Amino acid sequence: MARAGEIVAFRALGLSLTQIAQVLKGDRGGLEHVLALHQASLESGVQRLVETIGRVATFRRAIAAGHAPSPAQLASIMPRSPVLAVIELPWPWGGERFELRDLKALNYIVGPLGSGKTRLAHAIADALPDARFLGLDRAAATSADIDARLDIDPASKARFLQALDWLIDEGATASLALKALLAELEAEQQGMLIIDMIEQGLDQATQEALISYLRNRPATARTLFMLTRSKMILDLGAVTPNEAIIFCPANRSPPMTVHPYPGAPGYEAVATCLALPDVRARTEGVIAWRPAVA
Repeated sequence: MARAGEIVAFRALGLSLTQIAQVLKGDRGGLEHVLALHQASLESGVQRLVETIGRVATFRRAIAAGHAPSPAQLASIMPRSPVLAVIELPWPWGGERFELRDLKALNYIVGPLGSGKTRLAHAIADALPDARFLGLDRAAATSADIDARLDIDPASKARFLQALDWLIDEGATASLALKALLAELEAEQQGMLIIDMIEQGLDQATQEALISYLRNRPATARTLFMLTRSKMILDLGAVTPNEAIIFCPANRSPPMTVHPYPGAPGYEAVATCLALPDVRARTEGVIAWRPAVA
């Protein structure tokens, strides 16, 4: 049981199974990088906490001096979900207002075929500063294309190679589809990345390894939006507090945030949109388009 607890702790730090085996054998070489990332995440959280404590202390001194803080000032010390963007929903919606708020490290966009997922993703990319939409055309990249891009930035290449090794240790197949995706994920740009059908071209083992990798990224990693219909990518029983689900209903109602527990509004509808990779493959390439108006 003690050894099992150690393995769970190492996994929480982001070590692959191969790295854990090496550490348990006495090789501590892989720990330095992981602990450095963990330290950066903790320091970021501490800084935010220190700033909040400072504001609370200021308000208490003001109250002691007979000056009550305003409601807006008090709200600054409470957890909140600011509106990051207001989007006028494109077709297949009718221009309704959609407020994008409460972003997490990983944000899934889910819905049945033709529900508007891709159009919503484009709208989000247009509305958020420095955000970029990564479409299915990434599959056209060749090995030479990927190598040429990585050679431009040695730091990105180092991150790419380290991530690829981690994924392979976890059982992923080093396919061209994975490499093209990983080159984008590890690029130097820090803006949000909106990825169309992140599981495209990846087998089941690779999808499982990929989502594990994404969940173990440092807190400073870029925010991701991921369109998906895969149970391997979005396992509703494994969603963490650092993840959010945006659901596009089939009836053209505005998108909604769905909480990942049975009984929550929209939970069952989200579950029916997710399938194993072999089922997902049956509808690969199927798209919805706006019909021409006579």
